[in-house]
Amino acid sequence: MRPSVVHGTILAVCCAIFGAQVAFANEDNGPERVVIQSQIDTEKVAKPAYLPHQKHQWLECDGCHHGKGANRKMIDYVAGQKIEKCETCHNRKTGMPERIATLKRASHMLCMECHLQQDKDLARCGVCHTKK
Repeated sequence: MRPSVVHGTILAVCCAIFGAQVAFANEDNGPERVVIQSQIDTEKVAKPAYLPHQKHQWLECDGCHHGKGANRKMIDYVAGQKIEKCETCHNRKTGMPERIATLKRASHMLCMECHLQQDKDLARCGVCHTKK
């Protein structure tokens, strides 16, 4: 066999394997995009926030996701656990501390902290609050 055919075959096999791994990895990792907008609290928000979920998957899931224990305290995310809507707990009716008492406040705290660590330009309002 000619070297170019061998190299081409090896490259094709590697691409197929890598492509399958990427497809499989994204299969159970949630939606491509999440719209963050309160349905419970009516604090004034300029626009909904659009989270490109798949673009954030370089992060570990537990960097953003967590659960609630029997004592109503935050518990760490465990792989495979059901992901609840953030507003299930982060709303004024649940008695959370003021700084995370609403979806807006909890999201700003979590997202802005990370964005500021990565690149201060990512912390501008228009990054998440886009037209779509």
